[in-house]
Amino acid sequence: METIAEAEVNQTMSESKEQSTSTPEPVSSALEDVLSDTSLSYVQRLQRATTIELNTLFKLAAPAIVVYLLNNVTSMATQIFCGHLGNLELAAASLGNNGIQIFAYGVMLGMGSAVETLCGQSYGAHKYGMLGIYLQRSAILLMATGIPLTFIYIFSKPLLLLLGESSEIASAASIFVYGLIPQIFAYAANFPIQKFLQAQSIVTPSAIISAATLVFHLIVTWLVVYRLGWGLLGASLVLSLSWWIVVVAQFVYILMSSRCKETWSGFSLLAFSGLWDFLKLSAASGVMLCLETWYYQILVLIAGLLEDAEIALDSLSICMTISGWVYMIAVGFNAAASVRVSNELGAGHPKSASFAVIIVTLSSFFIAVILAMVVLILRHVISYAFTSGATVEEAVSELAPFLVVAIILNGVQPVLSGVAVGCGWQAFVAYVNVGCYYVVGIPLGALLGFKFNLGAKGIWSGMITGTLIQTIILIWVTFRTNWDREVEKSRDRLDKWADNKEDEPLLSSS
Repeated sequence: METIAEAEVNQTMSESKEQSTSTPEPVSSALEDVLSDTSLSYVQRLQRATTIELNTLFKLAAPAIVVYLLNNVTSMATQIFCGHLGNLELAAASLGNNGIQIFAYGVMLGMGSAVETLCGQSYGAHKYGMLGIYLQRSAILLMATGIPLTFIYIFSKPLLLLLGESSEIASAASIFVYGLIPQIFAYAANFPIQKFLQAQSIVTPSAIISAATLVFHLIVTWLVVYRLGWGLLGASLVLSLSWWIVVVAQFVYILMSSRCKETWSGFSLLAFSGLWDFLKLSAASGVMLCLETWYYQILVLIAGLLEDAEIALDSLSICMTISGWVYMIAVGFNAAASVRVSNELGAGHPKSASFAVIIVTLSSFFIAVILAMVVLILRHVISYAFTSGATVEEAVSELAPFLVVAIILNGVQPVLSGVAVGCGWQAFVAYVNVGCYYVVGIPLGALLGFKFNLGAKGIWSGMITGTLIQTIILIWVTFRTNWDREVEKSRDRLDKWADNKEDEPLLSSS
């Protein structure tokens, strides 16, 4: 039974529908019908179901991969521009990006995945009117979260010194970080908007916007860094500006597109109701992802404590950047997995949800293996994209085997995390991450790196061990899941999140 709030929102949506010939496309039951068709042999069902799912998956995953790759390339381009100013600038930009900025990125992206769960399942259940409300609630909470994060950026230099970084690197990194403060609030707006669109399988517009923004970013960064001579601060300010351009362009698309007429009815006071419960789900989501992003961040910070820290930090940061770039492909599959699973659960299709998990995991894994082989072949030249130093090149080539293993693992683990988000398992995954990363990975990496004098190799060995254990646990849990029960949980969750207020929208987009 619909609540008063849902009735009010859906009534508004119905009025918008009369003015538009384009309506949300319901989640197809074709895959569920094929998997349930006992008149077909097992092989026939498998062949037809695979064809259907691959077609659906790559329509989602391909543009999502483009979005995440382009966003990552935008940040990586800034790091490359800074790297060609000198090794100190490369270390500063690497520490700023991988040591400080990724902290806020993890918080905002993680908390934004609450939108991914609720919007995805609501869309599958045809409760279109609630998507815009969830988007606004998330944006409110993330903007508020951005305020305390700002102080971490402001006091980044003493924090880095407290963590044992050299005064020279800490000073340069803090200058870079100051220019990233506006980016915090761009994240707060971007991730809810992005998840709102992805839940409706609207991904291509975001890819086009990201591509256009990248072109702008490259041109303006080159002018600011090399022509105007603004150095690290100028490079980071341009990066913040580029993220805000993406936010504004995506929101304009929501306001103008007929595809969002039923899911966005304007700003509403409903967004301020139920914030506490929404915060709890967002916090669980944030902790889940932050424990992953902080894991890699801590490893970079630990590398800064090694002897000859500049070379160790440069080589590890280059490998982490390459791993992160390839990781964006898996994150694209992560988004697709989350959308597919949440949509199918919301639509009441347990067999489709289960089958989608298998196809998306295998697809991401095979692509990761191919990319790992490419990286291994190019291990002696990939560092020259970041710096011309021969010493760094040698260090990077020695770390290449560890990079290859990390790439393969990252072809599976993010996808299973996407499945967890689609199902609403964020709190469980958070506990898994604590054990695998902070009880095993980091202590083992520190032990191998310092006690056994293995340096960056030892640190990364610990990281890989933690990721491997986490991946095994997620595989075991995912493939033992009772998907019929998950459908029931999805229905209960959507009922629980229904509100009972009757506020009118403050500003309609129609």
